[in-house]
Amino acid sequence: MRTFPTEFADLLTPRGRRILEGKDQDTCGALLRPGRRFVALSGVVDARKAVACRDALEKALRDTLTSMEDPIPPESIWGMTENYAEQLPKTVRVRTALLESRRSRSWKAAEEVGLVEMLHSESFAAFAAAVSGRALRRKWGIQALCYGPGDYTGPHNDHHPEDPEAFDGYVDMHLTFATPAVAHQWLVYSKGGHFSEMQNVTTVGGITVYRLPFWHYTTPLMAKPGAEADARRWVLLGTFLDAPKEGRRGRVIEPPRASLG
Repeated sequence: MRTFPTEFADLLTPRGRRILEGKDQDTCGALLRPGRRFVALSGVVDARKAVACRDALEKALRDTLTSMEDPIPPESIWGMTENYAEQLPKTVRVRTALLESRRSRSWKAAEEVGLVEMLHSESFAAFAAAVSGRALRRKWGIQALCYGPGDYTGPHNDHHPEDPEAFDGYVDMHLTFATPAVAHQWLVYSKGGHFSEMQNVTTVGGITVYRLPFWHYTTPLMAKPGAEADARRWVLLGTFLDAPKEGRRGRVIEPPRASLG
């Protein structure tokens, strides 16, 4: 049974539609402003529809998820040979729905509820383009993540220096659908060379848009007391390369693993 609309635009509130149409001067092109790499939006997805989407994710995708886990390597401590020379690679614990393969259980379940079609809709990309202020490619990568109690993404920057089409930056857009059992989860990001900024991402229908790369991490999800079994935060995301210059062909970039969360 379909829950997600064919077009992302059908989830939006009047304010969300103004952004989509380029009529919200405070939001449109926000990521073109000096020093701005991240924007969080509330009140742009209809609250009732957001709850329906969350419930559909819980019912359709929960049993199809695959674990994604990269723990802190022991050698990051015991392999050190010099004081204060520690280096931490990207660490993560989260579950993901495999939407890259039509043969996966996740893709089939997501297709049945209309999620795949919505994430590939023109209005989904158009919203990301409106907020970022950039022309984006007409093909993009999609992903679904699910954070449970204690799940997190460690400090990383999502820079791709070896990719000639992404090394200069790209755009991510995330939709968040948290269950009522979640107490809190935060996105921490850098400003002026320090992890000094925080954003609450425990929302139902919140949208965040990013101009990567920059340093950031997602804190462990904390459940309300006694509600650990029901605490989850779903993240739907699209990853968009900038539109190619005239004469160049575009391609799809798959979302970085647990890009931001």
